[in-house]
Amino acid sequence: MSMLLSCLTLLPIIWLVIALTLLKMPGHKACASALGITAILALTLWKMPAVDMATSALEGFATALWPIILVIIAAIFTYNLSLKTGAMDVIKRMLTGVSADKRILILLIGWCFGGFLEGMAGFGTAIAIPASMLAGMGMDPILSCIVCMLANAFPTAFGSVGIPTVTLVSVTGLEALPLAFTTVVQMVPFMLLVPFLMVIVGGGGVKALKGVVGITLVSGITFVIPELIVSKYIGPELTVIVGCVFSLAATILMARARKNTPIPAEYDMGTGASSASAVNDKYRPIVAWMPFILIFVLLLLTSKLVPPVNGFLAAFKTSIKISTSAAAKPVSFSWINTPGVVIFVATIIGGIIQKAGAALMWQTFAATLKQLSKTIIAIMSVLAVAKIMTYSGMISDMAHLFVALTGRFYPFVAPIIAAIGAFVTGSGTNTEVLLGRLQSEAATAIGVSQYWLAAANSVGAGIGKVMSPQCIATAAAAVGLTGQDSKLLSGILKWVVLLLILSCLLIGLFSGMSPA
Repeated sequence: MSMLLSCLTLLPIIWLVIALTLLKMPGHKACASALGITAILALTLWKMPAVDMATSALEGFATALWPIILVIIAAIFTYNLSLKTGAMDVIKRMLTGVSADKRILILLIGWCFGGFLEGMAGFGTAIAIPASMLAGMGMDPILSCIVCMLANAFPTAFGSVGIPTVTLVSVTGLEALPLAFTTVVQMVPFMLLVPFLMVIVGGGGVKALKGVVGITLVSGITFVIPELIVSKYIGPELTVIVGCVFSLAATILMARARKNTPIPAEYDMGTGASSASAVNDKYRPIVAWMPFILIFVLLLLTSKLVPPVNGFLAAFKTSIKISTSAAAKPVSFSWINTPGVVIFVATIIGGIIQKAGAALMWQTFAATLKQLSKTIIAIMSVLAVAKIMTYSGMISDMAHLFVALTGRFYPFVAPIIAAIGAFVTGSGTNTEVLLGRLQSEAATAIGVSQYWLAAANSVGAGIGKVMSPQCIATAAAAVGLTGQDSKLLSGILKWVVLLLILSCLLIGLFSGMSPA
């Protein structure tokens, strides 16, 4: 019965996949129904008290609203306001000024800029903003989302100034530097592969690589080498931030060096880039970029990289125990020093500099809320699923099922376990909390490096996160495809399967050769 019970933990996940892919159900309906299935399982088979189940769901709703949904609303508001003021037209013209080649813009915006946003803010911004920018420049909305989701898989471990890896350190008791370095070592092949996959996906096939193999390779190499150095000698906080800055600089330099290279017509995005020239003339480039510049500056100033400011703002928080489950701990809500608030502040100041009036800002904000209403339902539902599965013991039972079934071959499935956790939670950090300790204990039990399998948790979590209902709902909302989650899941699924297979082989085959 115990084995059967453990197998039933997969039911909400299987339902989500079926509902989104085969039944083509809108994301908010699929996630809400998954919440119902999870609640019934928890109450009946896992004997979870009704009060614990209800309060656990309430904790999921609260943590979804703050900070995750707050960040998504802020990110989409930033983009929508840039559209309303005409500043986005200037940005598009500048980017196509670096290169009008769609393949290079995918690297600049999806890979480099997306990596920066993940490193600084996380919580969906790294997909929402780059995807909306690419779609706004004329790229197919579905493909815009898929390339940005692919790009986000591996920076996730070091997102939000390294929070997932820092969390993994606290959960496992391992040392930060060797764990961060081991994680990057595992990611090296993928950090080189993903830019190529992005060009293939966005360009419509392998033929899209013709003429851009060099710049694509450089974009990956200049990202991962600084990551290796920073993770080994400085720590997880700056790993992605430094990597994407070097990659962005190198990619821009190479793009300018090939400025006179003819662009095939199917990849030329320069033709409509300055269609609103009358509007563009209102702004100098720095004014058009001001909200994004301020997002960068304010996120940097309020991060742990500036301890006095971070420490002062961190004091404005409330800790409250929402779930009555014995396994639950108090949840902290930071009221000022959270990416969503910082992005809102930066965007409002930027909007004022761009001479956007209060009425325009309010109208844009109201329209953004309306645009995201179904996304909010989807994300709140899936976070409630995650909390109920965690506190009822369903997640733990699922993980131990895999350990019992695989034995010494466990390293070959370690990324899959992490990916399932991230699919449910939609968060790299939450996956580290849920499964990080399990991975390190499994490593001890079968005699392999704790660092190797703990790092595998980060790799698998990043891959699983990009196909989570939360992530898909965010991406769909960013490009105006709310309710069409099934198309995105179908589009990203084969690439996720490919990356998972490769990660399982790499982590399993080299589990006896940890660099830590």
